[in-house]
Amino acid sequence: MSANSNTPPSAAALAEHRPILDARARLRLGLQLQALYEPVIDEVLDPRLAELLQQLESDRDQLPAG
Repeated sequence: MSANSNTPPSAAALAEHRPILDARARLRLGLQLQALYEPVIDEVLDPRLAELLQQLESDRDQLPAG
């Protein structure tokens, strides 16, 4: 085993192969992920996290353009 299993394949290596999942499998997986994360998306954001996000946005807006 000369290749590191933690190293992602290069773009060229990926381009040589067909998708591992067909369209039906990708659709099914997408629907399952949507169902899994839908309750999380509908949750109210913790007020402390919302405040931090607002502060980050404010700080970003104050950075000089460039």
